[in-house]
Amino acid sequence: MDKVLEEIREQVRKIVPPEISITSIDFEGPVVVVYTKDMEAFASNNEIVKQLAQALRRRVAIRPDPTMLADPESVEQRIRQIIPPEAQVTDIYFEHDTGEVTIEAGAPGLVIGKHGALLNEIKKEVGWAPKVVRAPPIPSKTVSEIRYYLRHIQDQRKEFLKKVGRRLMRTRLEGDTWIRITALGGFREVGRSAILLSTKESKILIDCGVDVSDPNNGSPYFNVPEIQPLESVDCVVITHAHLDHCGLLPALYKYGYDGPIYCTPPTRDLMSLLQLDYIKVSFGEGKKSPYDSSHIRDVVAHCIPLKYGETTDIAPDVRLTFQNAGHILGSAVSHFHIGDGLYNIAFTGDMKFERTWLFNATVNKFPRLETLVIESTYGGHHDMQPSRAEAANQLKEIVERTLSRGGKVLIPVFAVGRSQEVMLVLEELMRTSKVPTVPVYLDGMIWEATAIHTAYPEYLNSQLRTQIFQMGQNPFLSDIFKRVDSNEMREKISDDPDPCIVLATGGMMNGGPVIEYFKTWADDPRSSLVFVGYQAEGTLGRKIQKGWTDLTLTERGKPINLQLKMAVETVDGFSGHSDRRQLINYISSLEPKPERIIVCHGEEHKCIDLASALYKKFNVETRAPMNLETVRLK
Repeated sequence: MDKVLEEIREQVRKIVPPEISITSIDFEGPVVVVYTKDMEAFASNNEIVKQLAQALRRRVAIRPDPTMLADPESVEQRIRQIIPPEAQVTDIYFEHDTGEVTIEAGAPGLVIGKHGALLNEIKKEVGWAPKVVRAPPIPSKTVSEIRYYLRHIQDQRKEFLKKVGRRLMRTRLEGDTWIRITALGGFREVGRSAILLSTKESKILIDCGVDVSDPNNGSPYFNVPEIQPLESVDCVVITHAHLDHCGLLPALYKYGYDGPIYCTPPTRDLMSLLQLDYIKVSFGEGKKSPYDSSHIRDVVAHCIPLKYGETTDIAPDVRLTFQNAGHILGSAVSHFHIGDGLYNIAFTGDMKFERTWLFNATVNKFPRLETLVIESTYGGHHDMQPSRAEAANQLKEIVERTLSRGGKVLIPVFAVGRSQEVMLVLEELMRTSKVPTVPVYLDGMIWEATAIHTAYPEYLNSQLRTQIFQMGQNPFLSDIFKRVDSNEMREKISDDPDPCIVLATGGMMNGGPVIEYFKTWADDPRSSLVFVGYQAEGTLGRKIQKGWTDLTLTERGKPINLQLKMAVETVDGFSGHSDRRQLINYISSLEPKPERIIVCHGEEHKCIDLASALYKKFNVETRAPMNLETVRLK
């Protein structure tokens, strides 16, 4: 390690002019960090950083020497003195990893000042590099708490990043090279997604999900020798924040894993929210959670967030790049470049190859690609979904019918993704008077998840960003939306005779607030239950879709019988998953074409059916492995 660092120091000395003071150089995670007392010299000459990155073949960060950075509390106080009150500063937070101070304000222009005067004054006085962003329209408790926690553990995190950096620099092994993937969960099924990517040099776990619908078999196969001991795993890569992809992640830290997690910044925040809720729901159902909140804090402390398009080393022989997957906020196609041009493999995770109300379509262009691992949730022969426009029209008709007969509309949703899309559609329908204006109640984590969406506008599609930030029309802040924040309010809504619409979490109706409304309204033939998301086999939602009308639920540990008389509707076009046609179109449009396609994340017959269809259409090797199968790629 010392030898590698000395070689890097020599290269830096050759490139950086001698008059620029360099105080230290170290690895922090996958980044070579150069500390200097001459930040202005680097800022005025971007070519130096480019040359360093090319010479070192690594990500390079230039940071101010810690002795130049004043105490954050005094810095915050001084910044607030400099900036006029009309700027509406909502938050000031410090990135100790980068030496940046981010100033959130309702009027960013007033923070910057005329010709950047105020920003320059801040820069000169405090040493930190100021960054100004527009304040999110809805404050997020989760985002604020994560920022506060990371600030609180800055020293511990710095040591962790150095440890990761040293592990990345370990000596490469001699001899034959090989690459393989092992299916640990989510193959020929939906739920508990987990894949181990192994090379001679490294082990990378991609996703670490839990099947919340299965009381007996909800965990991936983490007892197999390939992944044991957990300390042998180099890192974990999380494609997105849904529990079937990240719900068991905190348990890894409970059982000995202590390495990094790579994900996008929104994924880090959203999965913290959903994992905390998983503990809460487990407790409410009298089940033992596989971890506690301290393990979720471990997850946050060990996350190394990556933006779309940012390439980084995650193992001695593997580089990772995230690209937009279009499924939910921050969802990512994970592209792995293995060895020095040896092999390239991409995992789509859950994907949507269509521009939606929230996101752009899945990225379909890569520098190189030999193997693609793709989901098949709606990959069956008859899985054709309506377009987003058709889905909006179908929802409009259901709402009109239900409200005209004096009923309620109950929509079970996942807090992240579908709920925000349904909100956008309902807001437009009511704003343009296409349906009567009634209260739309948001129950569960929907409001907080929506707040996280507004904290990361760069991950939304350009049209929605323009509408919110330039035109000043934020559909999420419409007066029609009412946040349900107590049991008393929930009971009042349930007993209110007036028509309304309720979006409630518990997307597959296996628990959550949606059940409380369902118990009250199930026998009301005027009301409608509207499914807008995937219902897994074995869930209450799937049973209702199949036509079950005599249902048994539990209330305070006792069984209760319900006779279902509500109208049951399914609006498929809201799905965050690609249908059969979109999956095939994605492969058609891929650049370059892969040599091999591996199909997962779908019911058994859908995985097999899609793999067969792709083989016939594209004449490439396709496979639909079972859990515990290993496929050698090279």
